[in-house]
Amino acid sequence: MQTFQEMEAVSLQLPVVQRYQDNLEKLIECLKKHQNKTLIVAPEVCLTGFDYTHLKTAAKFSAKALKIIKKIVERQIVVLTLVLEDRGGFVNRAVVIHKHKVVHRQEKVKLFALGNETRYFLPGKKKNIKPFEIEGVKYALLICFELRFKMFWKQIEGADIVVIPARWGLPRKQHLEILSRALAVMNQCYVIVSDSSDADMARSSSIISPNGNAVQDDAQSQVEGIVDLREIKRMRRYIAMN
Repeated sequence: MQTFQEMEAVSLQLPVVQRYQDNLEKLIECLKKHQNKTLIVAPEVCLTGFDYTHLKTAAKFSAKALKIIKKIVERQIVVLTLVLEDRGGFVNRAVVIHKHKVVHRQEKVKLFALGNETRYFLPGKKKNIKPFEIEGVKYALLICFELRFKMFWKQIEGADIVVIPARWGLPRKQHLEILSRALAVMNQCYVIVSDSSDADMARSSSIISPNGNAVQDDAQSQVEGIVDLREIKRMRRYIAMN
């Protein structure tokens, strides 16, 4: 688990299959396998995908799955997004789970029109995109398409680790890699990207250091790396941005 200076992180690179229960069982298998890791990030809507035809069913399943996952997650910090029903519609909500509780929640603000998200989901509030703290470490969260917006980069300044659950398409793979590395360098932080491994997805799941160096392997279902909190301090001291 986390030490004062280092933490072990895992970025999951999983496909979404049609049967929701299979997706949940795979996620639980990964959580149990990596129960000694500090941080685990799963791809966007990894339990159901964007199953627009069955959104109500997807939302009910996700709500039940969240209860199951919370019981499993102890010292780990687990990040995933879920299709949920709220405010008279549906939302794509990121949850951060730690010690059996949701310690942070954040709904996707910038919906991807090309993927029809604007037709089916309600957007979250921009003000909720901001750093949050867990055990002395500052985190921030951007959901997929939100990575493209420089105003959000400004809002999350000061975060030590930015997590990005994504379902990012293969035609824009290079964009995901360039933007995530640029964010790490610009904000002098670690960036952890978790993208789906479906055939039409970019993969590119990675753990990126403040120097822009990335641990990435598109062939793996799980990308593992170390977040060195000393590296963040060194970089911010070496190249002072204030």
